[in-house]
This record gives sequence, structure tokens and C-alpha cells, in this order.
Amino acid sequence: MLLLPTLNDQTLRLLPNAAGAYILHIVVKADVALVQRQFAGKVIKHGTYFYCGSARGPGGLAARVKRHCASDKKPHWHIDTLTIMPVGKVMSVLAVPDGNECDLCCWLREKFLLAVPVPGFGSSDCAVCPAHLLAVPGGALMAVNILNSIKNTASV
Repeated sequence: MLLLPTLNDQTLRLLPNAAGAYILHIVVKADVALVQRQFAGKVIKHGTYFYCGSARGPGGLAARVKRHCASDKKPHWHIDTLTIMPVGKVMSVLAVPDGNECDLCCWLREKFLLAVPVPGFGSSDCAVCPAHLLAVPGGALMAVNILNSIKNTASV
């Protein structure tokens, strides 16, 4: 596992090109009304969130996480709604080569009792998880503490 507690061009270069899963720590600066048809009328409140994702394609974890951190991307995935500035920003990331996004998400929900803010958000291709976006009560400090806890746990 690789935890990048701060993100910049230098730290993002440390991400492996391997396939795997990741947890994005995202700060959403204002309430966001979701526009996707399946989420009509739903709002993501300003706050701190984790998004669990996977990277299986070319460039692996490095390519996917760098895309999520880019501010000039064309929206493609649900999570892009929350990672385009000035709405929100990816603050840190935990990369897990050969990891599984659903295992990470389930572990976060069970061990840290994190709630799903919008059912189905970020998990349209998943039949197991209620969502891949989780609200982190306690803000950025709590998010960093949780990521450090995961990094120091070999059982995830």
C-alpha cells in the first residue's frame, strides 16, 4: 500500500503503473446538486468523503489517480462531479496494488461506520456495494487518521 498524504506533481509520480484499487480523500467545498438522471434531486453536502475506485486499464493506478486529480478533465465518471474545481479537490490517496475497491469500501463501512450519502453513487457497475462514495464525519483530520490506520493494517 502507498499513502500519499499530500498530492502534487512529485508525489503523484510515486504511484505505481500496476492494476489495483484506491481510496480518494475528497473535500467538497459546497453542496453539489447531482445532475445525473439516476440521482435527480439528490445533493452531496459540503464535507469530507472517501471514494473507492479501481484501475485495471493502461497506466494502472498512476493514470487513474492522476486523472482524478486533474482540474481540467471532461466529466466521465460520477466522481468527476466532485473532483472538478472549484467544487472539490482530491486531498490525499491510498493506492493498493492488486486491491479490490469493493473490499476497501466494505471495510471502511464496517470498521469505521462510514455512511453512504447517495445510494448507487460511484458504483453503477457494482452489484455488491450500496455505493463507492462514503461520508467521513470529523473532516479532513479524521480522513487522514483513517487512511493511516488502513496503511498500517495488512488485512485489507
